[in-house]
Amino acid sequence: MTDSSIQQVVLKVHSRCDLACDHCYVYEHADQSWQARPVRISQETVERVARRLADYAHSRSLDSVSVILHGGEPLLVGPSHLRSICAELTRTLSPVTTLDLRIHTNGVTLNAAHLEVFREFDVKVSVSLDGDQAANDRHRLDRRGRSSHDRVLRAIALLRAPENRHLFSGLLCTVDVANDPVAVHDALTALEPPRIDYLLPHSTWEHPPPSGPSQSPTPYADWLLKIFDRWEQQGRKIPVRTFDSVLSTLRGGPSLTEAMGLAPSDLAVIETDGTFEQADSLKTAYAGAPATGYDVHRHTFEEFADHPGVRARQSGILGVSETCRRCPVLESCGGGLYAHRYSPERGFDNPSVFCADLRALIEGIGERVTERGLAAAVLGPEQLRFAQVELSRLLLARVHADLLDTPGVEQAWNVLVRLDNDPAGQTHLNTLLAHPYLLTSLLGSVRGPADVPRFFAVAAAAAIRAGAEVSLAWEQHEQQLHLPTLGTLSLPKPGWVEVEVGAEGFRVSDGMGRVSVPAAGPTEWRPLATVAVENGPALLIDDADPCRQCFPEDTTPPLEPVDLALFRKRLLRATELLDERFPAWREGAYADTVTTVTPLVPGAGVQHGLDHGLGALGVAVDVEPEELVLALPGIARRARLTALRQTADLNTPGSPAGRLLDRISELLGAGDHEAAARALTALTLRPEHELTATGAVLAAQMWNEWAQGRG
Repeated sequence: MTDSSIQQVVLKVHSRCDLACDHCYVYEHADQSWQARPVRISQETVERVARRLADYAHSRSLDSVSVILHGGEPLLVGPSHLRSICAELTRTLSPVTTLDLRIHTNGVTLNAAHLEVFREFDVKVSVSLDGDQAANDRHRLDRRGRSSHDRVLRAIALLRAPENRHLFSGLLCTVDVANDPVAVHDALTALEPPRIDYLLPHSTWEHPPPSGPSQSPTPYADWLLKIFDRWEQQGRKIPVRTFDSVLSTLRGGPSLTEAMGLAPSDLAVIETDGTFEQADSLKTAYAGAPATGYDVHRHTFEEFADHPGVRARQSGILGVSETCRRCPVLESCGGGLYAHRYSPERGFDNPSVFCADLRALIEGIGERVTERGLAAAVLGPEQLRFAQVELSRLLLARVHADLLDTPGVEQAWNVLVRLDNDPAGQTHLNTLLAHPYLLTSLLGSVRGPADVPRFFAVAAAAAIRAGAEVSLAWEQHEQQLHLPTLGTLSLPKPGWVEVEVGAEGFRVSDGMGRVSVPAAGPTEWRPLATVAVENGPALLIDDADPCRQCFPEDTTPPLEPVDLALFRKRLLRATELLDERFPAWREGAYADTVTTVTPLVPGAGVQHGLDHGLGALGVAVDVEPEELVLALPGIARRARLTALRQTADLNTPGSPAGRLLDRISELLGAGDHEAAARALTALTLRPEHELTATGAVLAAQMWNEWAQGRG
């Protein structure tokens, strides 16, 4: 069972609401415990919550905790009490951990006084809105039967004002399949929220969701897929958490929502009287479903985290039904939201009541994002290297687009464009774009926030490699100015730097004098080392790139000269052994799978990392050459497969065929041809549509490799 810390606390600060939404799980579903709660939370209870949570964060060494102010309608406590709540949480938790304060509100009464509090304590605001007025008024009326739509739009307008925009977290929309999905999505995107969450209506097997006018067996999947198609047409400009989560899990990444995926629950709910409860959505199952019998006055977060109900939602695949365990989309679906699995007969040991919809949604998204054509990258090492370079070029352009308003960025971009348009300059630029850790940094910038100094450093490094006359200036946040593939310059301090490049080298001005390179002393400029390889390009030893920390084990700090010399000697001996035993190791399908070696801490062995481009290899400083030689065949296969996946679709995301490709690659690398034959046969027997044309070529190559190895 997974041992997961509690990192999100839903704090109920008011137990009543000024709307009468007929789909509300708090007031309209099975659990009616709200009627016995205090109307608003007391300051004493807030203080106890803050102290308990601070103690827990300290004992668990949590880097951050999120507290979500909730209700009922949390704005009803008023700005003064909200300030007291936020102040107490900040005062108690900030010395211990990073506090992320949030609020979920219907927005009806949001005003300037609330926003003043939110600006003071950096409270992020999510607003519930179900679409255009017709869609929103289907359920979200006030207690006098009046529309809430215009009042919510006024609240969103306040949040979109320049002084409040940074507080706007997103919109929460409950799905109703009777509404027009495209009209709903267009109404929400017109408000330019930072994010949209589409939430399935809380339902169980005892009380299933309304099917709407459609006769489809999967009306909710159909509804959401229409929005997905519209989202694609719009260029995915506004993140949609459900879609982002499915896309992430289909590619092997984490779930981004509690409603899907196998990630363990890290959530605690605290009611206005200080009672600990499990996820609020359980109120839809039966009366008392979320209850624990604990409260913050007598119990700790450690005790809550050990409650059987909480532990049940942290058990991953063991916590889902047998039906779910046999399902091919389990890793993306995760059995659906825990509350939606309930039936009186079997409790929560069921698939989600939305099971058919979730599977259709995941498979529909997977099919839509799969490129089925043949990608040239699978045909040979040159084509794969080209595809990797083009991926980096594409990501670099995307980062540039995100940084258009940053001073100086356009000048740096023009340097890159000028080099790319010159045949000689393009060769040097492509060498830089092929560097595996450049891809790491670009992926990080695309996911946000963008690394501005790195963008300038890439342009400077490209110019230096090409010997182009260039002058670039930017704000350098770190004392170490690293130029990818080249080396690191130690500055007196972070701050404004200007890099002037010419045919004879480059100079850096930091406001305290100029440093010329290579004329700089060894304490200022440290170039990266290489290892000469017979009949091939030199291996780069990159022990300084800030983005090299992408291996399962820790990397070393930049090596001292004596240690670097010893490491180079080990690598050189390993390449000699490889040349003796596998003369063609730098040719064929696995060429370029090792171009850059990064030293790892002693005992780390030989490793392939995550989120880097083709060519990176992590090697422990104490590795024996023989160990490296034995590990390389398996790692080279893994590296090629990873690089292919970064640039082409091999299979429908999430399908068993993808896992079989991984397994076959691993078995061939280990020389286990009998097990590889069984896995290859299993892959051949999978439905044809699970493999793309590129994946089918790769499978044929694996069969051929198996036949050659067996012979």
